[in-house]
Amino acid sequence: MTRLAQTADLTDIQQEILSTVRTFVDKEIIPHAQELEHADAYPTEIVDGLKELGIFGLMIPEEYGGLGESLLTYALVVEEIARGWMSVSGVINTHFIVAYMLLQHGTAEQRERLLPRMATGEVRGAFSMSEPGLGSDVAGIRTRAVEQADGDYVIDGQKMWLTNGGSSTLVAALVRTDEGAEKAHQNLTTFLVEKPAGFGEVVPGLTIPGKIDKMGYKGVDTTELVFDGFRIGADAILGGVPGKGFAQMMDGVEVGRVNVAARACGISIRAFELAIAYAQQRETFGKPIAQHQAIAFQLAEMATKVEAAHAMMVRAARLKDAGQRNDVEAGMAKLLASEYCAEVTTQSFRIHGGYGYSKEYEIERLMREAPFLLIGEGTSEIQKTIISRGLLKEYALKR
Repeated sequence: MTRLAQTADLTDIQQEILSTVRTFVDKEIIPHAQELEHADAYPTEIVDGLKELGIFGLMIPEEYGGLGESLLTYALVVEEIARGWMSVSGVINTHFIVAYMLLQHGTAEQRERLLPRMATGEVRGAFSMSEPGLGSDVAGIRTRAVEQADGDYVIDGQKMWLTNGGSSTLVAALVRTDEGAEKAHQNLTTFLVEKPAGFGEVVPGLTIPGKIDKMGYKGVDTTELVFDGFRIGADAILGGVPGKGFAQMMDGVEVGRVNVAARACGISIRAFELAIAYAQQRETFGKPIAQHQAIAFQLAEMATKVEAAHAMMVRAARLKDAGQRNDVEAGMAKLLASEYCAEVTTQSFRIHGGYGYSKEYEIERLMREAPFLLIGEGTSEIQKTIISRGLLKEYALKR
């Protein structure tokens, strides 16, 4: 393992897990990522390998068949996987947000029925908040669930930007219900929608139209989710109580923001690795370009940014593991890591010169992947809003 972005004070088990994952990334992901990404092909064999390693059960407690590891361990694993190919980390990200939400908010029956199958990867999770035209205004959700006389609900509406929408078999979907509350966000409910993997009308009233064609973040399926008279039982409400969905989702998003920060760190590490290797091989004016001060200083800046982002990501994960609120720290980590990731990949691209523009070189793919992290789990502007609100509350002047 390189010295870049290592974490101190890890247990022997954590070190062993990370070493195993890094070996898997080097042997099974990096050699195939370019071909799969250019073909926009789902990484089935890689996902099967992650199942065998127990990665889908990494944070699920042992009583449900998982490994019972911490958010920090998970974040460090994500960092390693994203270093190989960010799309693979996307396959497990939404899965773990749903597993986390089940652990924190699910009923005993929901946890016992779903978590053991999630731990093995038999059940694959996805979560859905966004809608067309909605953006960051989660309280403005229009997809609606109406309670029927028999106690079931009928859902109508359209969800958007659903990662793992086609390959998942369990979707935590945030929709509007009529709770009569004054505040809009108190009228939202999370439903656990079970479905088969696939596209088209997968069950009556529920359609996955197809994959959205994206600039980057290929391989993993990003879809819409269309409800049209979809009937679902009240027992599918996360936690069994309607109107709690907003708080449940925000709790899960804090985990998701740590994940996005970890993904950004992983891409940054890989961009740095590619740049420092190329800079020692490419020669101009009779010596490797790494020996030119202009390039050497860029490498120094890149490594410093990687280390800073990694440190903030680790701190946010440790706070969540300690049971403390980490919305400000997760926002800071996501903001810094994603912005630095865009900068580091651009610096690596420039060091590669004209070759960086060729699809034969890995940095071309990283340049298309990095921008997604500026948007996913809330834009940089949203992170600044979260951070500033938290700081103003903490440092409020007493009058």
